[in-house]
Amino acid sequence: MKKSIIIFIIAFQLISCGELQQVINQLPQQGLGNTEIANGLKEALDLGIDKQVRKLTKTDGFYKNELVKIMLPSELQKVDKTLRDIGLSNLADEGLKVINRAAEDAVGQATPIFVNAVKGINFNDAKNILMGGDGAATQYLTNTTETALYGKFNPVIKSSFDKVGADDIWANIINKYNSIPLVKKVNPDLTDYVTQEALKGVYKMIAIEEKEIRTKVSSRTTDLLQKVFALQDN
Repeated sequence: MKKSIIIFIIAFQLISCGELQQVINQLPQQGLGNTEIANGLKEALDLGIDKQVRKLTKTDGFYKNELVKIMLPSELQKVDKTLRDIGLSNLADEGLKVINRAAEDAVGQATPIFVNAVKGINFNDAKNILMGGDGAATQYLTNTTETALYGKFNPVIKSSFDKVGADDIWANIINKYNSIPLVKKVNPDLTDYVTQEALKGVYKMIAIEEKEIRTKVSSRTTDLLQKVFALQDN
């Protein structure tokens, strides 16, 4: 009798941990095997990468996308304002454009890293992503790719600054600003800043696609996506 009570208490505690774990444990019994569920998650992530990350690699992919457009760091916002105040708006606009161009150039390096991360998803990863709620897939990619992407993006952005003339433009901007009487001189690390902002933009666009697939049945464009994401709808 005592043993039965203990078993009942343990069972009750496990149930009270939440419906989420129950659903996760029952997934293979709901008509989909482990492989199908993992493949469905991979397909969803591949779709997000293909649709959203590719947009960022095009001209104006960052610059004319208000969701991810890279604005100036705080120490350069005063530079921008001062230049505009003294009639150098064109120079300020060009400085903003070239840092976004560098990000657009760098994002082209992201796809192979994402592809490798998606290939590495196992069933346990898939269960956690599927039932993890909004942003779980994006967070998985962030955790598994951010370090590698930074390592790829940083030298590309540095090279892109040379290619698009950003170094010369910003050297000119900063020299002009620093020559204004009484201003506090600036010398920001733009390469690191743009790298960090480019990463944020990439993950933000993937998160948008993830949300679409999770919340809109019409965005589940294959039979497998429909079957797998129906599990999270229950």
